[in-house]
Amino acid sequence: MGAFANPFDPDKLLWNGCPCGQHRSIIEHNMAMAAAQGKDASRFQCEDVDAAEATSAEGTGHSPANCFDPSCQEAACVSMRQAAEANGQGDMVRAAQKHQQEMADLEAEPEASDLESTMSRAVESAVMKGMFGGDMHRRSFLKAVGAGTAYAAIASMFPLEEAKAMAVEMAMKGGPLEKSKLNVGFVPITCATPIIMAHPMGFYKKYGLDVSVIKTAGWAVSRDKSLSGEYDAAHMLTPMPLAISMGAGSTKVPWTMPAVENINGQAIVLSKKHMDKNDPKMWKGFKFAVPFEYSMHNFLLRYYVAEHGLDPDKDIQIRVLPPPEMVANLRADNVDGYLSPDPFNQRAVYDGVGFIHKLTKDIWEKHPCCAFAASQGFIDENPNTFMALWKSILDATDFASVKSNRKEISKAISPKNYLNQPVTVLEQVLVGTYADGLGNVKKVPDRIDFDPFPWHSMAVWILTQMKRWGYVKGDVDYKKVAEDVYLATDAQKLMSEMALTGPYGTPPKETYENYTIMGKTFDPAKPEDYVESFAIKRT
Repeated sequence: MGAFANPFDPDKLLWNGCPCGQHRSIIEHNMAMAAAQGKDASRFQCEDVDAAEATSAEGTGHSPANCFDPSCQEAACVSMRQAAEANGQGDMVRAAQKHQQEMADLEAEPEASDLESTMSRAVESAVMKGMFGGDMHRRSFLKAVGAGTAYAAIASMFPLEEAKAMAVEMAMKGGPLEKSKLNVGFVPITCATPIIMAHPMGFYKKYGLDVSVIKTAGWAVSRDKSLSGEYDAAHMLTPMPLAISMGAGSTKVPWTMPAVENINGQAIVLSKKHMDKNDPKMWKGFKFAVPFEYSMHNFLLRYYVAEHGLDPDKDIQIRVLPPPEMVANLRADNVDGYLSPDPFNQRAVYDGVGFIHKLTKDIWEKHPCCAFAASQGFIDENPNTFMALWKSILDATDFASVKSNRKEISKAISPKNYLNQPVTVLEQVLVGTYADGLGNVKKVPDRIDFDPFPWHSMAVWILTQMKRWGYVKGDVDYKKVAEDVYLATDAQKLMSEMALTGPYGTPPKETYENYTIMGKTFDPAKPEDYVESFAIKRT
Protein backbone atom coordinates (compact mmCIF):
# COMPACT_ATOMS: atom_id res chain seq x y z
CA MET A 1 0.00 0.00 0.00
CA GLY A 2 1.32 3.42 -0.92
CA ALA A 3 1.91 6.16 1.59
CA PHE A 4 -1.11 8.00 0.21
CA ALA A 5 -3.55 5.14 -0.23
CA ASN A 6 -7.22 6.05 -0.48
CA PRO A 7 -8.60 5.95 3.10
CA PHE A 8 -12.16 5.58 1.77
CA ASP A 9 -11.36 2.27 0.10
CA PRO A 10 -12.36 -0.56 2.50
CA ASP A 11 -10.09 -2.98 0.68
CA LYS A 12 -7.01 -0.91 1.41
CA LEU A 13 -4.92 -1.24 4.53
CA LEU A 14 -4.41 2.38 5.43
CA TRP A 15 -1.75 2.23 8.10
CA ASN A 16 1.20 0.04 8.90
CA GLY A 17 0.24 -2.83 11.16
CA CYS A 18 -2.63 -5.23 10.80
CA PRO A 19 -6.41 -5.06 10.29
CA CYS A 20 -7.11 -5.49 13.98
CA GLY A 21 -4.49 -3.00 15.07
CA GLN A 22 -2.78 -5.37 17.51
CA HIS A 23 0.27 -6.34 15.44
CA ARG A 24 3.25 -4.74 13.76
CA SER A 25 2.32 -6.02 10.29
CA ILE A 26 -0.19 -8.11 8.43
CA ILE A 27 2.26 -11.03 8.49
CA GLU A 28 2.34 -11.02 12.29
CA HIS A 29 -1.44 -10.70 12.23
CA ASN A 30 -1.69 -13.85 10.13
CA MET A 31 0.85 -15.69 12.27
CA ALA A 32 -1.50 -15.01 15.18
CA MET A 33 -4.45 -16.17 13.07
CA ALA A 34 -2.60 -19.37 12.24
CA ALA A 35 -1.82 -19.99 15.90
CA ALA A 36 -5.40 -19.30 17.01
CA GLN A 37 -7.46 -22.27 18.11
CA GLY A 38 -10.08 -23.25 15.51
CA LYS A 39 -10.69 -22.08 11.99
CA ASP A 40 -13.50 -19.77 12.99
CA ALA A 41 -11.22 -17.14 14.51
CA SER A 42 -12.36 -13.71 13.42
CA ARG A 43 -10.07 -11.98 10.96
CA PHE A 44 -10.42 -8.83 13.00
CA GLN A 45 -10.16 -10.32 16.47
CA CYS A 46 -7.12 -12.39 17.32
CA GLU A 47 -4.49 -12.91 19.94
CA ASP A 48 -1.24 -10.95 20.18
CA VAL A 49 1.88 -12.65 18.95
CA ASP A 50 3.69 -14.24 21.85
CA ALA A 51 6.41 -11.83 22.97
CA ALA A 52 9.04 -14.56 23.20
CA GLU A 53 8.23 -15.74 19.69
CA ALA A 54 8.48 -12.22 18.33
CA THR A 55 11.79 -11.63 20.11
CA SER A 56 13.13 -14.91 18.78
CA ALA A 57 12.22 -13.95 15.23
CA GLU A 58 13.83 -10.55 15.58
CA GLY A 59 16.93 -12.04 17.15
CA THR A 60 17.79 -13.90 13.95
CA GLY A 61 18.15 -10.60 12.12
CA HIS A 62 15.37 -11.69 9.77
CA SER A 63 11.69 -11.21 10.52
CA PRO A 64 8.77 -12.88 8.69
CA ALA A 65 6.93 -9.64 9.28
CA ASN A 66 9.18 -7.95 6.72
CA CYS A 67 9.73 -10.85 4.32
CA PHE A 68 7.76 -11.01 1.07
CA ASP A 69 9.40 -14.15 -0.39
CA PRO A 70 6.99 -17.16 -0.27
CA SER A 71 9.92 -19.57 -0.70
CA CYS A 72 12.27 -17.97 1.85
CA GLN A 73 14.39 -20.60 3.64
CA GLU A 74 15.16 -18.57 6.74
CA ALA A 75 14.22 -20.64 9.82
CA ALA A 76 11.68 -18.12 11.10
CA CYS A 77 9.89 -17.94 7.75
CA VAL A 78 9.89 -21.73 7.30
CA SER A 79 8.45 -22.16 10.80
CA MET A 80 5.76 -19.56 10.12
CA ARG A 81 4.71 -21.24 6.87
CA GLN A 82 4.65 -24.70 8.45
CA ALA A 83 2.43 -23.45 11.26
CA ALA A 84 0.14 -21.76 8.77
CA GLU A 85 -0.16 -24.88 6.58
CA ALA A 86 -0.88 -27.02 9.64
CA ASN A 87 -3.78 -24.78 10.53
CA GLY A 88 -5.11 -24.45 7.00
CA GLN A 89 -3.96 -20.84 6.66
CA GLY A 90 -1.25 -21.30 4.01
CA ASP A 91 -3.20 -19.65 1.18
CA MET A 92 -3.99 -16.68 3.35
CA VAL A 93 -0.36 -16.18 4.34
CA ARG A 94 0.79 -16.40 0.71
CA ALA A 95 -1.85 -13.86 -0.29
CA ALA A 96 -0.75 -11.61 2.53
CA GLN A 97 2.87 -11.84 1.39
CA LYS A 98 1.85 -10.90 -2.14
CA HIS A 99 -0.12 -8.01 -0.72
CA GLN A 100 2.87 -6.87 1.30
CA GLN A 101 5.00 -6.94 -1.85
CA GLU A 102 2.48 -4.74 -3.60
CA MET A 103 2.65 -2.35 -0.66
CA ALA A 104 6.42 -2.14 -0.98
CA ASP A 105 6.20 -1.50 -4.72
CA LEU A 106 3.66 1.29 -4.37
CA GLU A 107 5.75 3.92 -2.62
CA ALA A 108 3.41 6.75 -3.42
CA GLU A 109 -0.23 6.75 -4.38
CA PRO A 110 -0.71 9.33 -5.84
CA GLU A 111 2.73 10.49 -6.98
CA ALA A 112 4.53 12.21 -4.14
CA SER A 113 5.46 15.04 -6.52
CA ASP A 114 1.78 15.95 -6.80
CA LEU A 115 1.68 18.24 -3.77
CA GLU A 116 -2.04 19.01 -3.84
CA SER A 117 -3.12 15.38 -4.15
CA THR A 118 -0.69 14.03 -1.58
CA MET A 119 -1.53 16.68 1.01
CA SER A 120 -5.25 16.14 0.44
CA ARG A 121 -4.81 12.41 0.89
CA ALA A 122 -2.73 12.93 4.02
CA VAL A 123 -5.49 15.06 5.57
CA GLU A 124 -8.14 12.46 4.71
CA SER A 125 -6.00 9.72 6.23
CA ALA A 126 -5.37 11.73 9.41
CA VAL A 127 -9.08 12.45 9.84
CA MET A 128 -10.01 8.78 9.36
CA LYS A 129 -7.37 7.64 11.81
CA GLY A 130 -8.54 10.18 14.33
CA MET A 131 -12.11 8.93 14.01
CA PHE A 132 -11.57 5.18 13.84
CA GLY A 133 -8.16 4.58 15.41
CA GLY A 134 -7.36 1.56 13.27
CA ASP A 135 -8.26 -0.29 10.10
CA MET A 136 -10.76 -2.71 11.65
CA HIS A 137 -13.45 -0.14 12.48
CA ARG A 138 -12.69 2.01 9.43
CA ARG A 139 -13.10 -0.91 7.03
CA SER A 140 -16.23 -2.17 8.76
CA PHE A 141 -17.81 1.27 8.55
CA LEU A 142 -16.91 1.72 4.89
CA LYS A 143 -18.25 -1.71 3.93
CA ALA A 144 -21.47 -0.95 5.76
CA VAL A 145 -22.26 2.48 4.29
CA GLY A 146 -20.09 2.82 1.17
CA ALA A 147 -17.32 5.28 0.40
CA GLY A 148 -19.52 8.07 -0.97
CA THR A 149 -21.88 8.09 1.99
CA ALA A 150 -18.96 7.91 4.39
CA TYR A 151 -17.23 10.90 2.78
CA ALA A 152 -20.42 12.98 2.87
CA ALA A 153 -21.10 12.07 6.49
CA ILE A 154 -17.58 12.95 7.62
CA ALA A 155 -17.56 16.18 5.59
CA SER A 156 -20.81 17.22 7.27
CA MET A 157 -19.14 16.99 10.67
CA PHE A 158 -15.62 18.16 9.79
CA PRO A 159 -14.54 20.90 7.33
CA LEU A 160 -12.61 18.41 5.21
CA GLU A 161 -12.20 20.52 2.07
CA GLU A 162 -11.10 23.58 4.03
CA ALA A 163 -8.56 21.50 5.96
CA LYS A 164 -7.15 20.09 2.75
CA ALA A 165 -6.86 23.55 1.17
CA MET A 166 -5.08 24.86 4.27
CA ALA A 167 -2.68 21.92 4.29
CA VAL A 168 -1.79 22.49 0.64
CA GLU A 169 -1.24 26.20 1.22
CA MET A 170 0.96 25.58 4.26
CA ALA A 171 2.97 22.95 2.42
CA MET A 172 3.54 25.31 -0.50
CA LYS A 173 4.74 27.99 1.88
CA GLY A 174 6.87 25.58 3.88
CA GLY A 175 4.70 25.81 6.99
CA PRO A 176 3.08 28.69 8.92
CA LEU A 177 5.03 31.94 8.91
CA GLU A 178 6.57 32.78 12.27
CA LYS A 179 6.08 36.45 11.40
CA SER A 180 4.69 38.12 8.30
CA LYS A 181 5.59 41.77 8.93
CA LEU A 182 9.24 42.38 8.13
CA ASN A 183 11.63 45.31 7.86
CA VAL A 184 14.14 45.01 5.03
CA GLY A 185 16.73 47.72 4.55
CA PHE A 186 18.10 48.89 1.20
CA VAL A 187 20.56 51.50 -0.04
CA PRO A 188 18.98 53.39 -3.00
CA ILE A 189 20.96 52.01 -5.92
CA THR A 190 20.01 49.89 -8.93
CA CYS A 191 21.88 46.92 -7.48
CA ALA A 192 19.00 46.63 -5.00
CA THR A 193 16.47 46.31 -7.82
CA PRO A 194 15.05 42.88 -6.80
CA ILE A 195 14.66 43.85 -3.13
CA ILE A 196 13.01 47.16 -4.05
CA MET A 197 10.78 46.05 -6.94
CA ALA A 198 9.46 43.10 -4.91
CA HIS A 199 7.48 45.68 -2.93
CA PRO A 200 5.56 47.64 -5.61
CA MET A 201 5.34 44.65 -7.97
CA GLY A 202 3.85 42.27 -5.40
CA PHE A 203 6.54 39.61 -5.00
CA TYR A 204 6.53 39.83 -1.20
CA LYS A 205 2.74 39.61 -1.05
CA LYS A 206 2.84 36.58 -3.33
CA TYR A 207 4.57 34.67 -0.54
CA GLY A 208 2.37 35.97 2.27
CA LEU A 209 4.72 38.70 3.51
CA ASP A 210 4.05 42.28 4.52
CA VAL A 211 7.47 43.84 3.97
CA SER A 212 8.47 47.42 4.67
CA VAL A 213 11.44 48.26 2.46
CA ILE A 214 13.38 50.97 4.29
CA LYS A 215 15.67 53.37 2.45
CA THR A 216 19.04 53.61 4.19
CA ALA A 217 21.73 56.23 3.61
CA GLY A 218 24.71 53.88 3.47
CA TRP A 219 26.07 50.47 4.37
CA ALA A 220 27.54 51.33 7.75
CA VAL A 221 24.02 52.29 8.83
CA SER A 222 22.55 49.23 7.13
CA ARG A 223 25.05 46.95 8.87
CA ASP A 224 24.43 48.50 12.29
CA LYS A 225 20.65 48.36 11.95
CA SER A 226 20.93 44.73 10.88
CA LEU A 227 23.17 43.86 13.82
CA SER A 228 20.78 45.57 16.24
CA GLY A 229 17.81 43.62 14.86
CA GLU A 230 16.03 46.70 13.56
CA TYR A 231 16.19 45.11 10.11
CA ASP A 232 15.09 41.51 9.69
CA ALA A 233 17.14 41.25 6.50
CA ALA A 234 18.94 43.72 4.29
CA HIS A 235 20.48 44.65 0.99
CA MET A 236 24.21 44.30 1.60
CA LEU A 237 27.41 44.32 -0.40
CA THR A 238 28.66 40.81 -1.13
CA PRO A 239 31.77 41.15 1.11
CA MET A 240 29.73 42.35 4.11
CA PRO A 241 28.28 39.01 5.31
CA LEU A 242 31.80 37.56 5.15
CA ALA A 243 33.26 40.48 7.11
CA ILE A 244 30.51 40.39 9.76
CA SER A 245 30.89 36.63 10.20
CA MET A 246 34.65 37.07 10.70
CA GLY A 247 34.36 40.13 12.95
CA ALA A 248 36.16 42.34 10.43
CA GLY A 249 35.09 45.95 11.02
CA SER A 250 32.23 45.02 13.33
CA THR A 251 31.05 42.67 16.04
CA LYS A 252 31.51 39.05 15.00
CA VAL A 253 28.08 37.55 14.32
CA PRO A 254 27.22 34.56 12.10
CA TRP A 255 25.73 35.98 8.91
CA THR A 256 24.52 34.47 5.66
CA MET A 257 24.22 35.46 2.03
CA PRO A 258 21.42 33.42 0.44
CA ALA A 259 21.40 35.28 -2.89
CA VAL A 260 23.35 37.69 -5.04
CA GLU A 261 21.27 40.69 -6.04
CA ASN A 262 23.13 41.73 -9.17
CA ILE A 263 26.17 41.06 -11.30
CA ASN A 264 28.11 43.80 -13.11
CA GLY A 265 26.37 47.17 -12.71
CA GLN A 266 29.21 49.41 -11.46
CA ALA A 267 31.59 51.86 -13.15
CA ILE A 268 34.60 54.06 -12.63
CA VAL A 269 33.60 57.68 -13.12
CA LEU A 270 36.01 60.61 -13.46
CA SER A 271 35.38 64.32 -13.20
CA LYS A 272 34.90 66.12 -16.50
CA LYS A 273 38.08 68.09 -15.75
CA HIS A 274 40.07 64.86 -16.20
CA MET A 275 38.90 64.04 -19.72
CA ASP A 276 42.54 64.17 -20.80
CA LYS A 277 43.55 61.65 -18.12
CA ASN A 278 41.73 58.51 -19.18
CA ASP A 279 44.86 56.40 -18.59
CA PRO A 280 45.07 55.01 -15.00
CA LYS A 281 48.82 55.53 -14.99
CA MET A 282 48.06 59.27 -14.88
CA TRP A 283 45.99 59.05 -11.70
CA LYS A 284 48.75 59.39 -9.12
CA GLY A 285 47.54 61.75 -6.40
CA PHE A 286 43.85 61.35 -7.32
CA LYS A 287 41.18 61.13 -4.63
CA PHE A 288 38.61 58.40 -5.21
CA ALA A 289 35.43 57.47 -3.39
CA VAL A 290 33.95 54.03 -2.80
CA PRO A 291 30.70 53.30 -0.93
CA PHE A 292 32.18 51.09 1.80
CA GLU A 293 35.45 49.46 2.80
CA TYR A 294 33.99 45.95 2.61
CA SER A 295 32.70 46.35 -0.91
CA MET A 296 33.38 45.02 -4.38
CA HIS A 297 33.86 48.67 -5.35
CA ASN A 298 36.84 49.03 -3.03
CA PHE A 299 38.36 45.69 -4.00
CA LEU A 300 37.82 46.18 -7.75
CA LEU A 301 39.26 49.72 -7.67
CA ARG A 302 42.30 48.49 -5.75
CA TYR A 303 42.73 45.58 -8.14
CA TYR A 304 42.39 47.82 -11.20
CA VAL A 305 44.87 50.52 -10.20
CA ALA A 306 47.37 47.96 -8.86
CA GLU A 307 47.32 46.15 -12.21
CA HIS A 308 48.30 49.51 -13.74
CA GLY A 309 51.21 49.88 -11.31
CA LEU A 310 49.67 52.16 -8.68
CA ASP A 311 49.62 51.30 -4.99
CA PRO A 312 46.07 52.12 -3.82
CA ASP A 313 47.30 52.96 -0.31
CA LYS A 314 50.21 55.17 -1.40
CA ASP A 315 49.65 56.55 -4.90
CA ILE A 316 45.95 57.47 -4.62
CA GLN A 317 43.53 58.24 -1.80
CA ILE A 318 40.41 56.13 -1.29
CA ARG A 319 37.66 57.46 0.95
CA VAL A 320 34.20 56.15 1.82
CA LEU A 321 31.15 58.10 0.71
CA PRO A 322 27.50 56.99 0.70
CA PRO A 323 26.41 56.53 -2.96
CA PRO A 324 23.79 59.32 -2.90
CA GLU A 325 26.54 61.82 -1.98
CA MET A 326 28.99 60.92 -4.73
CA VAL A 327 27.71 63.15 -7.53
CA ALA A 328 27.62 66.22 -5.23
CA ASN A 329 31.20 65.53 -4.07
CA LEU A 330 32.34 65.13 -7.67
CA ARG A 331 30.70 68.42 -8.57
CA ALA A 332 32.33 70.14 -5.59
CA ASP A 333 35.80 68.79 -6.55
CA ASN A 334 36.07 66.91 -3.27
CA VAL A 335 36.95 63.80 -5.27
CA ASP A 336 38.48 63.24 -8.69
CA GLY A 337 36.41 60.16 -9.35
CA TYR A 338 34.72 57.17 -7.82
CA LEU A 339 33.91 53.54 -8.34
CA SER A 340 30.25 53.48 -7.53
CA PRO A 341 27.02 51.63 -8.06
CA ASP A 342 24.45 53.00 -10.45
CA PRO A 343 22.43 55.09 -10.93
CA PHE A 344 25.08 57.53 -9.66
CA ASN A 345 27.51 56.80 -12.48
CA GLN A 346 24.86 57.60 -15.03
CA ARG A 347 23.60 60.49 -12.92
CA ALA A 348 27.07 62.15 -13.13
CA VAL A 349 26.78 62.00 -16.92
CA TYR A 350 23.15 63.18 -16.80
CA ASP A 351 24.17 66.17 -14.65
CA GLY A 352 27.18 66.94 -16.87
CA VAL A 353 29.79 66.65 -14.10
CA GLY A 354 31.50 63.38 -14.97
CA PHE A 355 32.15 60.69 -17.58
CA ILE A 356 32.28 56.91 -17.48
CA HIS A 357 35.88 55.72 -17.68
CA LYS A 358 35.14 51.98 -17.51
CA LEU A 359 32.30 49.63 -16.65
CA THR A 360 33.36 47.10 -14.02
CA LYS A 361 32.10 44.30 -16.26
CA ASP A 362 35.15 45.08 -18.38
CA ILE A 363 37.37 44.40 -15.36
CA TRP A 364 35.62 41.18 -14.33
CA GLU A 365 32.75 39.93 -16.47
CA LYS A 366 29.74 38.92 -14.32
CA HIS A 367 31.33 39.88 -11.03
CA PRO A 368 29.02 39.97 -8.01
CA CYS A 369 28.16 43.24 -6.34
CA CYS A 370 25.21 43.37 -3.95
CA ALA A 371 23.33 40.73 -2.03
CA PHE A 372 20.32 39.73 -0.01
CA ALA A 373 21.64 38.96 3.48
CA ALA A 374 20.26 37.80 6.82
CA SER A 375 21.70 36.73 10.14
CA GLN A 376 21.88 33.07 11.02
CA GLY A 377 19.86 33.93 14.10
CA PHE A 378 16.96 35.25 12.02
CA ILE A 379 16.97 32.08 9.93
CA ASP A 380 17.06 29.81 12.97
CA GLU A 381 14.22 31.65 14.72
CA ASN A 382 12.04 32.16 11.62
CA PRO A 383 12.76 29.31 9.18
CA ASN A 384 9.44 29.48 7.33
CA THR A 385 9.42 33.26 7.17
CA PHE A 386 12.99 33.23 5.92
CA MET A 387 12.13 30.68 3.24
CA ALA A 388 9.19 32.80 2.05
CA LEU A 389 11.42 35.89 1.95
CA TRP A 390 14.16 34.02 0.08
CA LYS A 391 11.66 32.75 -2.48
CA SER A 392 10.26 36.25 -3.03
CA ILE A 393 13.79 37.60 -3.65
CA LEU A 394 14.68 34.77 -6.04
CA ASP A 395 11.39 35.24 -7.88
CA ALA A 396 11.94 38.99 -8.23
CA THR A 397 15.56 38.50 -9.31
CA ASP A 398 14.44 36.01 -11.94
CA PHE A 399 11.92 38.56 -13.26
CA ALA A 400 14.58 41.27 -13.37
CA SER A 401 16.94 39.01 -15.32
CA VAL A 402 14.57 39.10 -18.30
CA LYS A 403 15.66 42.18 -20.25
CA SER A 404 12.22 42.83 -21.72
CA ASN A 405 10.98 43.56 -18.18
CA ARG A 406 13.54 46.28 -17.46
CA LYS A 407 11.53 49.32 -18.61
CA GLU A 408 8.60 48.27 -16.44
CA ILE A 409 10.96 47.81 -13.51
CA SER A 410 12.55 51.24 -14.10
CA LYS A 411 9.16 52.89 -13.62
CA ALA A 412 8.38 50.80 -10.54
CA ILE A 413 11.58 51.69 -8.65
CA SER A 414 11.96 55.34 -9.70
CA PRO A 415 9.60 57.02 -7.13
CA LYS A 416 10.88 59.06 -4.22
CA ASN A 417 10.39 56.33 -1.62
CA TYR A 418 12.60 53.99 -3.66
CA LEU A 419 15.44 55.38 -5.83
CA ASN A 420 14.10 58.91 -6.40
CA GLN A 421 15.67 59.06 -9.86
CA PRO A 422 14.39 60.00 -13.33
CA VAL A 423 13.05 57.00 -15.23
CA THR A 424 15.36 57.98 -18.12
CA VAL A 425 18.45 57.52 -15.94
CA LEU A 426 17.26 54.14 -14.66
CA GLU A 427 16.40 52.89 -18.13
CA GLN A 428 19.86 53.80 -19.41
CA VAL A 429 21.32 51.66 -16.62
CA LEU A 430 18.91 48.73 -16.71
CA VAL A 431 18.39 48.56 -20.48
CA GLY A 432 22.03 49.31 -21.27
CA THR A 433 21.72 52.01 -23.94
CA TYR A 434 23.45 55.02 -22.44
CA ALA A 435 25.53 58.14 -22.95
CA ASP A 436 29.08 57.81 -21.58
CA GLY A 437 29.78 61.53 -21.09
CA LEU A 438 32.43 61.54 -23.83
CA GLY A 439 29.99 62.13 -26.66
CA ASN A 440 29.24 58.44 -27.28
CA VAL A 441 26.03 56.47 -26.99
CA LYS A 442 26.78 52.86 -26.10
CA LYS A 443 24.69 49.72 -26.14
CA VAL A 444 25.67 47.22 -23.45
CA PRO A 445 22.61 45.07 -22.59
CA ASP A 446 24.43 43.38 -19.71
CA ARG A 447 25.77 46.57 -18.17
CA ILE A 448 23.88 45.25 -15.16
CA ASP A 449 22.36 41.82 -14.84
CA PHE A 450 20.61 39.77 -12.19
CA ASP A 451 21.93 36.30 -11.40
CA PRO A 452 21.05 35.27 -7.83
CA PHE A 453 23.38 32.29 -7.46
CA PRO A 454 25.86 32.82 -4.56
CA TRP A 455 28.95 31.04 -5.87
CA HIS A 456 31.32 29.80 -3.17
CA SER A 457 34.19 30.73 -5.48
CA MET A 458 33.05 34.36 -5.45
CA ALA A 459 33.32 34.34 -1.66
CA VAL A 460 36.82 32.88 -1.83
CA TRP A 461 37.95 35.61 -4.27
CA ILE A 462 36.61 38.31 -1.96
CA LEU A 463 38.40 36.72 0.99
CA THR A 464 41.68 36.75 -0.96
CA GLN A 465 41.33 40.48 -1.48
CA MET A 466 40.51 41.05 2.17
CA LYS A 467 43.70 39.14 2.99
CA ARG A 468 45.72 40.91 0.26
CA TRP A 469 44.91 44.39 1.54
CA GLY A 470 45.15 43.63 5.25
CA TYR A 471 41.45 43.67 6.16
CA VAL A 472 41.89 40.25 7.77
CA LYS A 473 45.02 39.00 9.48
CA GLY A 474 46.47 35.54 9.98
CA ASP A 475 45.27 32.27 8.51
CA VAL A 476 41.95 32.21 6.70
CA ASP A 477 39.95 29.01 6.22
CA TYR A 478 38.68 30.15 2.85
CA LYS A 479 36.54 27.12 2.07
CA LYS A 480 34.83 26.93 5.45
CA VAL A 481 34.04 30.63 5.64
CA ALA A 482 32.75 30.67 2.06
CA GLU A 483 30.50 27.66 2.58
CA ASP A 484 29.21 28.82 5.96
CA VAL A 485 28.21 32.26 4.68
CA TYR A 486 27.27 31.86 1.00
CA LEU A 487 24.30 29.47 0.85
CA ALA A 488 25.09 28.09 -2.59
CA THR A 489 24.15 24.47 -1.91
CA ASP A 490 20.77 25.45 -0.48
CA ALA A 491 20.26 27.88 -3.37
CA GLN A 492 20.80 25.04 -5.84
CA LYS A 493 17.97 23.06 -4.25
CA LEU A 494 15.56 25.96 -3.84
CA MET A 495 16.08 27.36 -7.34
CA SER A 496 15.48 23.90 -8.80
CA GLU A 497 12.30 23.47 -6.75
CA MET A 498 10.99 26.87 -7.84
CA ALA A 499 11.56 26.07 -11.53
CA LEU A 500 12.56 29.64 -12.36
CA THR A 501 12.33 30.49 -16.06
CA GLY A 502 14.75 33.42 -16.50
CA PRO A 503 18.18 33.15 -18.14
CA TYR A 504 19.78 32.33 -14.77
CA GLY A 505 16.86 30.32 -13.43
CA THR A 506 18.57 26.94 -13.64
CA PRO A 507 21.25 26.74 -10.94
CA PRO A 508 24.72 25.44 -11.80
CA LYS A 509 25.68 21.93 -10.72
CA GLU A 510 28.88 23.12 -9.06
CA THR A 511 29.47 25.88 -6.53
CA TYR A 512 33.08 26.69 -7.47
CA GLU A 513 34.49 27.98 -10.75
CA ASN A 514 37.64 29.72 -12.00
CA TYR A 515 37.65 33.38 -13.04
CA THR A 516 39.80 35.48 -15.34
CA ILE A 517 40.18 39.03 -14.08
CA MET A 518 42.21 41.42 -16.23
CA GLY A 519 43.97 38.46 -17.83
CA LYS A 520 44.90 36.82 -14.51
CA THR A 521 43.37 33.43 -13.64
CA PHE A 522 41.89 32.84 -10.22
CA ASP A 523 41.65 29.23 -8.99
CA PRO A 524 39.50 29.02 -5.83
CA ALA A 525 41.32 25.83 -4.83
CA LYS A 526 44.59 27.82 -4.45
CA PRO A 527 43.66 31.04 -2.65
CA GLU A 528 46.96 31.59 -0.82
CA ASP A 529 48.97 31.13 -4.02
CA TYR A 530 46.71 33.76 -5.62
CA VAL A 531 47.32 36.25 -2.80
CA GLU A 532 51.08 35.72 -2.97
CA SER A 533 51.12 36.16 -6.76
CA PHE A 534 50.51 39.93 -6.53
CA ALA A 535 53.43 42.32 -6.47
CA ILE A 536 51.42 45.04 -4.71
CA LYS A 537 49.83 43.86 -1.47
CA ARG A 538 49.87 44.48 2.29
CA THR A 539 50.50 40.90 3.48
